[in-house]
Amino acid sequence: MKSYRKELWFHIPTRRAFVNITPQVVECLKESGIKEGLLLCNAMHITASVFINDDESGLHHDYEAWLEKLAPHEPVSGYRHNVGEDNADAHMKRQIMGREVVVAVTEGKLDFGTWERIFYGEFDGRRKKRVLVKIIGD
Repeated sequence: MKSYRKELWFHIPTRRAFVNITPQVVECLKESGIKEGLLLCNAMHITASVFINDDESGLHHDYEAWLEKLAPHEPVSGYRHNVGEDNADAHMKRQIMGREVVVAVTEGKLDFGTWERIFYGEFDGRRKKRVLVKIIGD
């Protein structure tokens, strides 16, 4: 069995964004040489997430609106965590969207459904953060 590990770095200039990272993850899979196995992709920061869904701008807009209803950024004074900070909502948004995804690798490809793509979700940007890609298999 082989193992592959790589960190992908992102610096999102805005507070929030959704980025399709499927091409970078596919490149990791190619680099690994693994044809059959499992791929883990996880955000290594507590105010960012990795998730799988459709790459459709309307859906991304709907996510933004939905997340803001569930965990609004303002008023920042409404969160106990925000003493000296302003990112409590980002922690909650990450909890909702998830930390990681696991994808089967079959015949050297991500074993996806038709519209599935991997996304990096940023909820407290404006600094460098990383995503781990770990692949195991043969």
